[in-house]
Amino acid sequence: MQYLSTRGHLERKRFCEILLEGLAPDGGLYLPETYPQVEAATLDIWRGLSYAELAFEILSLYVDDIPADDLKTLCNKTYTQEVFGTLEIVPLRGLEPGLKIQALSNGPTLAFKDMAMQLLGNLFEYELARRGEELNILGATSGDTGSAAEYAMRGKQGVRVFMTSPKGRMSPFQQAQMFSLQDANIYNIAIEGVFDDCQDIVKAVSNDLDFKRKYKIGTVNSINWARLMAQVVYYFAGYLQATASSKEKISFAVPSGNFGNICAGHVARMMGLPIDNLVVATNENDVLDEFFRTGVYRVRTSSDTHETSSPSMDISKASNFERFVFDLLGRDGAKVKALFQDQLSAQGSFDLSADPVFKLAAERYGFLSGKSTHANRLATIQDVYKRFNNIIDTHTADGVKVARDYLRPDQTMLVLETALPIKFAATIEEALGRLPERPARFEGIEALPKRVLEMAPDVEQIKRLIANSVNNAE
Repeated sequence: MQYLSTRGHLERKRFCEILLEGLAPDGGLYLPETYPQVEAATLDIWRGLSYAELAFEILSLYVDDIPADDLKTLCNKTYTQEVFGTLEIVPLRGLEPGLKIQALSNGPTLAFKDMAMQLLGNLFEYELARRGEELNILGATSGDTGSAAEYAMRGKQGVRVFMTSPKGRMSPFQQAQMFSLQDANIYNIAIEGVFDDCQDIVKAVSNDLDFKRKYKIGTVNSINWARLMAQVVYYFAGYLQATASSKEKISFAVPSGNFGNICAGHVARMMGLPIDNLVVATNENDVLDEFFRTGVYRVRTSSDTHETSSPSMDISKASNFERFVFDLLGRDGAKVKALFQDQLSAQGSFDLSADPVFKLAAERYGFLSGKSTHANRLATIQDVYKRFNNIIDTHTADGVKVARDYLRPDQTMLVLETALPIKFAATIEEALGRLPERPARFEGIEALPKRVLEMAPDVEQIKRLIANSVNNAE
């Protein structure tokens, strides 16, 4: 399996090369040259597999430079009941007829990011040991990626994590999960700004090829193909739980900010998984909903990025969206480069509304979209608790609200759960007049000592921090 850049870079690479690299040299994102196809008969065979076994089967289609026995061991090590709290790993629970929630938040940090990040940590450690190298991970988080990455990488041999986050924009629980870690290989950096400023820093450092190579810079954000690939697995797992036959189609509603989670659904659909619609659910930061409604992709400035009660989606530059546009435009790297590197940088937007390909987003690729507000979140949380005795977090509430807008009587739709409610306790209390349950291991986490640096959104300062940390360790 060879991988190419969305912006047309000619060199093709194998999985373990892009695992440690992140962005392509031309600033594009990696995708496989072709999507492997899964036949209906294969789906039916996979129904009897455990999650770890299913992960191995799917990852094997994309990874041919790790021996099969080693890859199987990595999957078995990652997806265990001890780590995820349940044998099913991603069980379903029903709401009204046709609508189910797929539980993705049973991992160490109580968010869906654990599903891929736990695997990524094991893959990094394996490949670095095989090469005898080290890796300095530079990441950006709006809330959940950071803690999931840090919990997956803490104590890993040969790995340092430099995680940027927008100062004051995460929930107190999210901040405490990250900033209370005292591991020597974990560096938390609170940036004055919004998530998009953090993400811009990661991309700028990754695009400095000399610095990137000298200091072995890698990424854990969903711009890293390995993370997105791991997320493809739970679409297959959800489908197999929700259906009795591979002749059935279902839809997925996905709370979306950076487009990584739902992009994995797009990949699963391209592989042949019988998905009817992929429903993009945004909050007030509705750049993705605007595109799927109008054909206009318009990023927002920091001052126009709203601070909401579903903060992990307070994003106005959806990095993974470039992967979908690459497919939408017939995999024309030159066109993608013109849109994302040239036009978007100069104008802050591009418009595909008059291009015939825009219709294909819904007609060929099954995308629909909708928006949820704070009032919608409160109402949805209240309704789900009153009718089903089920407390959902704010982002999952966005997904349920938009899913209900599109749910048909003859359809099954799965809403991908984003996190457990305790991570956004203030809004849950506002909606229900009570706090959600807190796992015992997180009692008092907000009161623990914090280890965090506060910095301006300055790329050169971040580079100096990385260089000094690496040089002082040598």
